[in-house]
Amino acid sequence: MIKKIFLFSAMTLTLAGCTIHRSEEETTTSSVESTNAKGPLVIKKEQITVMEVNKAREDWANAVIAIGAAGEESLEKAKEKAREVVESQYAFDEGTVLFKPTKAAQQPFRSTKAEAISYFVGGEVSEDHGFALQPWKKVRFENHDTIIDEDSAVASGEYYFSDKTGEETKAEYTFGFIKNHEGKLMINLHHSSLPYGG
Repeated sequence: MIKKIFLFSAMTLTLAGCTIHRSEEETTTSSVESTNAKGPLVIKKEQITVMEVNKAREDWANAVIAIGAAGEESLEKAKEKAREVVESQYAFDEGTVLFKPTKAAQQPFRSTKAEAISYFVGGEVSEDHGFALQPWKKVRFENHDTIIDEDSAVASGEYYFSDKTGEETKAEYTFGFIKNHEGKLMINLHHSSLPYGG
């Protein structure tokens, strides 16, 4: 009788040990699956500031003026400057860019670097005459507001382009920004239109 009780107790402990061991295995697997389900480790980028947005907008304005100044020397220099501006300010290398420029009717959206360059200096799209070749001497902003969502930002308002005579042209803008891998603010949304005339 004592042998039977001892044998039963030993079997119970062995089974309990197996159950505990199995339970630990399940927990480990579950934990691994949970980790895998989250995908690769994502390092969060620093939050964008209003100051950075304002600077990026001013950089864009200065770039448009610089393209026009280069155009007064030669069209080739203007094209070279426009390429540099699109490369350094628009996020085509980071992903999709939504670019809807002001003076665009037949092809209202510019989805590639070449089409964006064309808007500023002409060439790729037949309706483009080179917006930046005006040339503009000054660009000023009246920002309506800015929304910041950690690693992206959107700013909307009115901007005024002054030509060499001092005459201003008003347009309405929405700029969207993200940071590239170097932490530089890049434009991934640019919508521009003339005020409603009705």
